[in-house]
Amino acid sequence: METTTKQKTFKTINPANGKTLSSYKYMTDDQVESTVKKSHEAFLQWKMKSFEERGEIIKSIGKELQNYKTELAELMTDEMGKLLKQSHQEIDLCSGICDYSAAKAAEVLKNEERELQDGGKGIITYAPMGVIYGIQPWNYPTYQVIRYSIVNLMAGNSVLLKHASNVTGTAKLLESIYKAAGLPEGLFSVLVINHDQSDELIKHKLIRGVTLTGSPVAGEAIGAKAGKALKKSVLELGSNDAYIVLEDADIEHAVKTCVMGRIYNNGETCIAAKRFIVVDAVYDEFKEGFVEAMKALKLGDPTDESTKLGPMARKDLRETLHEQVEKSVENGAKILCGGSIPKSDGYFYPATVLESVSKGQPAYDDELFGPVAALIKAKDENDAINIANDSRFGLGGGIFSKDIQRATTLAEKHFDTGMVYINKFGLAEPNMPFGGVKDSGFGREHGGFGMKEFVNTKSIMIAKDK
Repeated sequence: METTTKQKTFKTINPANGKTLSSYKYMTDDQVESTVKKSHEAFLQWKMKSFEERGEIIKSIGKELQNYKTELAELMTDEMGKLLKQSHQEIDLCSGICDYSAAKAAEVLKNEERELQDGGKGIITYAPMGVIYGIQPWNYPTYQVIRYSIVNLMAGNSVLLKHASNVTGTAKLLESIYKAAGLPEGLFSVLVINHDQSDELIKHKLIRGVTLTGSPVAGEAIGAKAGKALKKSVLELGSNDAYIVLEDADIEHAVKTCVMGRIYNNGETCIAAKRFIVVDAVYDEFKEGFVEAMKALKLGDPTDESTKLGPMARKDLRETLHEQVEKSVENGAKILCGGSIPKSDGYFYPATVLESVSKGQPAYDDELFGPVAALIKAKDENDAINIANDSRFGLGGGIFSKDIQRATTLAEKHFDTGMVYINKFGLAEPNMPFGGVKDSGFGREHGGFGMKEFVNTKSIMIAKDK
């Protein structure tokens, strides 16, 4: 994404070749104000609809996503460089979220009754709050939007979206898809605004909740602004997820899965596998297979079916990643493969493996948002868990072991993260909660939990009949 000096217009760039895709203008403050008011007015009508009525439209959105699948997938790939087949997979996941949310909302948000101390009747109802403002990143251009907007629409709220500038085309197309599905005007609106306008929007009296997916730095800023305005917020931030390989793991399966866990979506995933902590007994075997597999990955055009790794989404992101690699090496890490910027068009970066990774290196301490893996040797199981938890992040993680019960106990009792994957890598599941702890943020999405993040849990207490 490139902007003019006055920040009035900007261009989207195809990261595979560096060429301009489209140009967009920022909205005026008056346009933003009008959009917010229309969103609130739409909410006042929408909140009176039944779950069944809302659900029919939400299911229609899922169908329309499939109708627009080719156009939407190609646009996502053009705007941020993900493999075309993975763009198709993303859309399928989003349709699944629509269907799940439509089917489960009535059960998740149904009224509850309790007997009061005086014998009276208590009713707990989950009332929609109003306009929910979402600030979303570029790495999953459709999924990030779907996962917060659909549950809030099912809950009876209206939704505003500030998408990452480099995927503005996707945001606009999604707005069209929602409209084509029959969603009433004003319930889902895209705001093409700058950071200053966004900050002012958080303070707006009609905005009732703020949700952000982004970096910890962005989370600190948005969380502080929402807190100051006394607005409820959900923050899904970055991570440095650890995947532990135990002595009894199926090494061939672990290698294959860990490679995919690191490079899926070009490695630009908050819940990607990033630190690979392998116990000493199988370290050399895993290392050999892992490095060989990473070296073999074909880097290239994301629309080519034979490509395994596409470009990074922006030039500045590639520069940051390479600086993190260089700084890690300066502080003792060793490059086992990759680690250099290709001399070609586009923002490509090769699959890279670092060894001898320890504290004081970005590869250990920070999030490397791209196809760079940190390989760490652990003495044993206990040491591996300690290293995994030695992070300010706590989003996800993984364990490879043939002893499922043992791995499950480790996940339940010892892994200090919001999600743990056993013998698989992390992708979202519509029926399981998604979110983290520590610097990875707070709040949950999916599994019905996202529907209750922005509702008013209202107590109604009725006196006992005399």
